[in-house]
Amino acid sequence: MRLLVVEDDQELADGLASSLAQSSYAVDTYPTAELAFAAATIQNYDVIVLDLGLPDGDGVDLLKRLRERGVRSPVIIITARDQLTDRVRGLDGGADDYLVKPIALSELDARIRVQLRRQQAEPFTLRFAAVGLDAVHRQAIVDGKALDCTAKEYAILEVLVRAQGRIVAKDRIFDGIYDAESDTSPAAVEVHISRLRRKLTAANSNVSIRALRGLGYRLEASA
Repeated sequence: MRLLVVEDDQELADGLASSLAQSSYAVDTYPTAELAFAAATIQNYDVIVLDLGLPDGDGVDLLKRLRERGVRSPVIIITARDQLTDRVRGLDGGADDYLVKPIALSELDARIRVQLRRQQAEPFTLRFAAVGLDAVHRQAIVDGKALDCTAKEYAILEVLVRAQGRIVAKDRIFDGIYDAESDTSPAAVEVHISRLRRKLTAANSNVSIRALRGLGYRLEASA
């Protein structure tokens, strides 16, 4: 799952990104409306967390532009504006939720899960053969049993399951599990995939991760 945080307070933005990363989300942060607009119209974000007081414009105006452009990602507004008129304007402008600063990170995490649940008609809408993914609780399931995988391993599995057997480039997998500012080497993907392979085999999933030299990885299911 990839989130966009639009917040001009760098300390708060970094804190949000760090906290959300602990829940295995990949997080991009941008401090201005224009940078956020450019990112959200290129990348499909699962949830957008939006501050209203941006240095180059109002957050609600940005939200309206995104909705007009066809961006349908759920948007959670976080702001110091606590008047009823502000709440109504934000929700009427296309927001899905509204939180007043200061916010508890645990509550924001819970509000994000609510938005993700609303996007899912059933717990395991993401599935490949015997492997199902509960995207709300960040849990992989094999034949009804939980697969013991780390946050990064789950994130990689999610990218591959979404591809449904199509080849996924290593760079795309890396971008799906690390934020844009990460200094982690792309070689880390190989380590995570190696461990994930062993766990899928140990769970008798009949699902394997095949490496195609120079192309990337894909899931394959055996009979």
